[in-house]
Amino acid sequence: MAFVSVEWLAEHVQVPAGLTLRQLADDLVRVGLEEEAIHPPKVSGDLVAGRVRTLDAKEQNNGKVINYCRVDVGAYNDAPGTGKEPADIPSRGIICGAHNFGVDDLVVVALPGTVLPGGFEITPRKTYGHISDGMICSERELGIGDDHSGILVLNNKFPADQIPAPGESVLALLGLDSELLEINITPDRGYCFSMRGVAREYSHSTGAVFTDPAALSAPAPTDDGFPVRVNDDAPIRGNVGCDRFVTRVVTGVNPLAATPEWMVRRLEVSGMRSISLAVDVTNYVMMDLGQPLHAYDADKLDGAITVRRARAGEQLVTLDNQERILDPEDLLITDGENGSRVIGLAGVMGGASTEVDEGTNNIVVEAAHFDPVSIARTARRHKLPSEASRRFERGVDSQLAPAAAQRVVDLLVEYGGGSDTGQVTDFNRIEQARPIAMDWHTPEAIIGVPYTREQVCETLRMIGCDVTETGDLLQVVPPSWRPDLVGSAHLVEEIARILGYDQIPDIVPVVPPRRSADNHRLLREDAARSLAEHGWTEVLSYPFVPEDVFTRQLLGDDDARTRAIRIANPLADNEPLLRTSVLDSLLSVAARNIARGNTDLAIFEAGLVFRASVKGLSGIPPVASRPSDEQLRGLLGGVPKQPHHIAGIGCGNFVEQTPLGAARQIDWRDAVSAVRDIATAIGSQIRVVGSGYGNTDSPLAITGPESVAPFHPGRCARVLTGAKLVAVAGELHPDVCDAFALPQRSVAFEVDLDALIKSRRGGGFAIKPVSTYPPAREDLAFVVDDSVSAQEAIELIEKQAGELLETVRLFDSYTGEQIPAGKKSLAFALQLRAVDHTLAADEIAEVRNRVVKLMAKKLRAELRS
Repeated sequence: MAFVSVEWLAEHVQVPAGLTLRQLADDLVRVGLEEEAIHPPKVSGDLVAGRVRTLDAKEQNNGKVINYCRVDVGAYNDAPGTGKEPADIPSRGIICGAHNFGVDDLVVVALPGTVLPGGFEITPRKTYGHISDGMICSERELGIGDDHSGILVLNNKFPADQIPAPGESVLALLGLDSELLEINITPDRGYCFSMRGVAREYSHSTGAVFTDPAALSAPAPTDDGFPVRVNDDAPIRGNVGCDRFVTRVVTGVNPLAATPEWMVRRLEVSGMRSISLAVDVTNYVMMDLGQPLHAYDADKLDGAITVRRARAGEQLVTLDNQERILDPEDLLITDGENGSRVIGLAGVMGGASTEVDEGTNNIVVEAAHFDPVSIARTARRHKLPSEASRRFERGVDSQLAPAAAQRVVDLLVEYGGGSDTGQVTDFNRIEQARPIAMDWHTPEAIIGVPYTREQVCETLRMIGCDVTETGDLLQVVPPSWRPDLVGSAHLVEEIARILGYDQIPDIVPVVPPRRSADNHRLLREDAARSLAEHGWTEVLSYPFVPEDVFTRQLLGDDDARTRAIRIANPLADNEPLLRTSVLDSLLSVAARNIARGNTDLAIFEAGLVFRASVKGLSGIPPVASRPSDEQLRGLLGGVPKQPHHIAGIGCGNFVEQTPLGAARQIDWRDAVSAVRDIATAIGSQIRVVGSGYGNTDSPLAITGPESVAPFHPGRCARVLTGAKLVAVAGELHPDVCDAFALPQRSVAFEVDLDALIKSRRGGGFAIKPVSTYPPAREDLAFVVDDSVSAQEAIELIEKQAGELLETVRLFDSYTGEQIPAGKKSLAFALQLRAVDHTLAADEIAEVRNRVVKLMAKKLRAELRS
């Protein structure tokens, strides 16, 4: 964020008379500087100058001395003998507890109705035996300083010719009359963290004449300049930490010199407080030009300044009086023999050992250019954001340092009585910006607006680029304050921005027709939508999981799902692995909901899971050139498989109790039904393998050696397409429920969507014609072995009944005295129907006989009478 005042902006660019912040915000947003807020003046109401006419000091019962004052406030005075506190002279009566003013002093008076910073409204009130009809204000009460020990006495702070007469407003004098525009600065526009940058953008938007405040005549380096060494022979990650370092020396600065009021107000506008002249000047120039600077007490420096990387174990006490352990990647400012003493974190914050204080007379001014990545890493590593680091990490004008240092020198000489020694150091290793080649037709090809050649070239020159035209090809050298312009696409974006986004035609994109049913993305959406339509709620979670998640799910060491990928730089140290199933992360989501009282759950998530490659990555090739085909094959071979899965967890009530019906608790049937709903939505044929299906007393059971953790091995089902396992559904293992603090008998399912979609046949749903003829119903009950599942029987019935079969469902599963041991009875209801005629009795009998024979042959089933 950055704050803009019209008064300050007008120093660098022509603004029309009466420019409002509303209009300024509209002008700036056209070039991409978005309004965040318009802040009203700090003080509203009547804040006027007042002359103290009388002062009656009386000690109160509590020992405190209180002044009853009569203050002349011009047109706001009470006439003699009138008002709440009648007096012999035109004035107002005000109670004040401060004692740093006297009769005839000019003070700041807030009249009743005035609202001071913090929403403090002034009203007449009776106190200490008198009516106080206003308030005599301190700097802190006005929000313009930290001094609250005494009253702001105008004749001690301002020249007499600047102070308004009694009764006249002091808002303008104190800088309290102006509104502020707060704008949002995107990371690629770091130069706009200065009034210079904002003024330049205002010029681009309106065509107003811009005068660059950095166009100063700075002297050339001298042989006697303050010695500076840059030792960064082993740059971190290829980034040279410092490529420019300018110093200037000013002597004889008066340490008691006050910062001018106009500078104090501008610092406050920028969100900074006044500290001392030397510090205020460096901060002001940074806010004005955009170049971070630092002032050292020259008498505290020990020899040359050395810029280097930190050594292991080094420490620094920064200006905030915090001792910091340094990292070898930190770029440092040091002095002493061979840079033995650390005096600052480069581009972030200086050290306390060379701090400018009330005894400083001689100052060394630093204006440097540091690597953005290095500064950003240091600021984040030490949790030490600063105004300087905020600018450096976004890119500072590499040619700005000499002019910024000269501006600091000029201000210290003018306001601090110092002398410019003429000693100039300029360590300069700035590389020249490389030209960007671009065909002038490129903007039109990308944006779709028919820009002319003149528009393209003139716009690029307007933003500071050097443009050389060779036929249709342009060679464009970006300006030093735009390090973000590194390719032709960036130039195209600038052309679109400056010439106006509103010039880009509004073209409604053509939505491509829905492709064939083999579109996996659409099928995955259908699967998720089917669950939502059946009462499940979709959630999203991060795919990062803790190391103990597999143990808590009872997965064995030989289970392939435990071979998870470890993240090199995880977002959280306690979640360093990528999930191998959606349940890995969904279990924690369910546990969090349960812990917060959401006990009726039916949640699902669709997303990627990550299966580690057996081969693994063979090494990351260098980025300087394109990898070879062999390297690419190695990389692709090591990339983990990332199939799409969908999983759900449920517990509590699936149907809430209502006046019309009882509640129903979610159980294994809902988990299996969810998988069936997904398969139906996708158009895949599945088989649910288990025993006792349809009998609530005998939940689905796994048959086969496959591990089904985290599910209960006796209360879950495997879902197959052909012979391939694509899903597991049922109850979670009791120990897993305990490990994740879930209610016992919670249910879950997980589906391999990619495998399920791949198994589809015929490219979609088979739509059967609707028959208008009556159906025929046939009930068949078979005695089969306990090991036979209802699903196996249903599949045989569907196969043998053929096209006449419309539906088949299991309506009874029975074991008891009438059934032999080791056997059970399964009863099925068949509905038969022909498309073109009413079924005859012999046709129904034929279907019945075929089914009975096949059941007897395949399952040794006996028809139960």
